[in-house]
Amino acid sequence: MATTGNIAGDQLRSFIERVERMEEEKATITADIREIFSEAKASGFDVKVMRQVVKLRKIDAQDRLEQEEVLTLYLHALGMAPEPAAE
Repeated sequence: MATTGNIAGDQLRSFIERVERMEEEKATITADIREIFSEAKASGFDVKVMRQVVKLRKIDAQDRLEQEEVLTLYLHALGMAPEPAAE
């Protein structure tokens, strides 16, 4: 690539440096998220469940309902379905 001119090398370097900056920002954001979950845990919240809620909020409501129905079906098939609530 270096033999084809300096332009390709400069462009490649630019891409690599941009990726490196994004990786640094990602590490900072990951640390910030970890800190938020630590604060929540210290306040008595279940972090594992919070992570599930965050994941579920990203899913379209209809898709989420379909996934829940399939999950219920699978649990029934395995004999693991929860007992119906008493009325």
